[in-house]
Amino acid sequence: MTSLSVEMLAADAVEPITSAGNAQLGIAVLAGIAVIVLLITKLKMHAFLALTIGSLALGSFAGANPAKTIASFTAGLGSTVASVGVLIALGAILGKLLADSGGADQIVDTILARASGRAMPWAMVLIASIIGLPLFFEVGIVLMIPVVLLVAKRGNYSLMRIGIPALAGLSVMHGLIPPHPGPLVAIDALGANLGVTLALGVLVAIPTVIIAGPVFSRYAARWVDIEAPEKMIPQRPSEDLDRRPAFGATLATILLPVVLMLVKALVDIVVDDPENHVQRVTDVIGSPLIALLAAVLVGMFTLGRAAGFTKERLSGTVEKSLVPIAGILLIVGAGGGFKQTLIDAGVGQMILEFSENWSIPALLLGWLIAVAIRLATGSATVATISAAGLVAPLAAGLSTSHVALLVLAVGAGSLFFSHVNDAGFWLVKEYFGMDVPQTVKTWSVMETIISVVALGFIMLLSLVL
Repeated sequence: MTSLSVEMLAADAVEPITSAGNAQLGIAVLAGIAVIVLLITKLKMHAFLALTIGSLALGSFAGANPAKTIASFTAGLGSTVASVGVLIALGAILGKLLADSGGADQIVDTILARASGRAMPWAMVLIASIIGLPLFFEVGIVLMIPVVLLVAKRGNYSLMRIGIPALAGLSVMHGLIPPHPGPLVAIDALGANLGVTLALGVLVAIPTVIIAGPVFSRYAARWVDIEAPEKMIPQRPSEDLDRRPAFGATLATILLPVVLMLVKALVDIVVDDPENHVQRVTDVIGSPLIALLAAVLVGMFTLGRAAGFTKERLSGTVEKSLVPIAGILLIVGAGGGFKQTLIDAGVGQMILEFSENWSIPALLLGWLIAVAIRLATGSATVATISAAGLVAPLAAGLSTSHVALLVLAVGAGSLFFSHVNDAGFWLVKEYFGMDVPQTVKTWSVMETIISVVALGFIMLLSLVL
């Protein structure tokens, strides 16, 4: 590709795909989402096709050039698969190694032996919060899913009773706690103190994750009483295995990518010098791709070889692990395509223009703007960046603690009601084997609870500090 064509593509990427007014654009967004929901719920169309058609419908209703709409959709699909797809694939390989070697059984048996009954949801939320601290949400999901499904199946628990606490732990970390990208961007945009934001974030996160996780899971399990989907459950290893990996080695393998990413985050904070040799090394080994790849390679020895796998069996395990995720990759990618179509249509800018004259407290304003952009674009990161940029001038007159609370308010708003334009919605739906209404009643409601409860605690802290 020539440099000229690259420049032309870059220009297209930053220009809106339509010059429609705000009213027409708002109607187009609602119509596009309605098309997706109707195709999936009424016509039972595959989500990948529904998202593709919905994106094209959105562009048509907004009066956009069809070629630009297609370019936006394919660019979003490509970037989503590029960033998330490889991570899902590596996570699937690691999950299959855990399952076939008996490592997942070892972890599940240990958890079931030490936590049972009412304690299990609390154990799951604790594990997910620890694992999710330095990880992207999607990476946390692919690491936790094999454990969640096996615990639900083996312990005869409702999938929602176990799954919701795990998802809540991952989501709260993603939205409120640095070093996740959203909070870090907001901290930079608002000039907040990282240490104060981290400390207050933990204060808000603990009660929030308890309410949205173990407490809400009781109701979610009644509303959607489903079992773990058989096709996604890691199967027991065959009986010809003479041994299985030790608990310590299995846990170390799972936590390896967590540790590598956490080291990267800590070095970035402490050193904060892109030219520093140590930081350059940790930036590489702590990237999600390298961290998960390292875990897979280590797992071939600590899991596969420890269970007596031959080279041929290891190769077969890797091959089999990739088959079930083909549909998930396409759906998640199409969700990213729809999100990019929304962004390129100018929905984020439309929300910002509407909010310019709102006369409400800074904390509530930041939360509301993030909520509106999250609902429109489906991206928590886009919502955080946009809202933080808009309320940044207000931070100048606030105390250190209130600037940190403003960061948290924006982060909380960015988690509000995940639905069909969020790639995470489809990831959870497919992994848990739910339909769209079930996903809304569990995952979407859980995200809303996190957002609203976190805002409540943030406002309380603002009165005390």
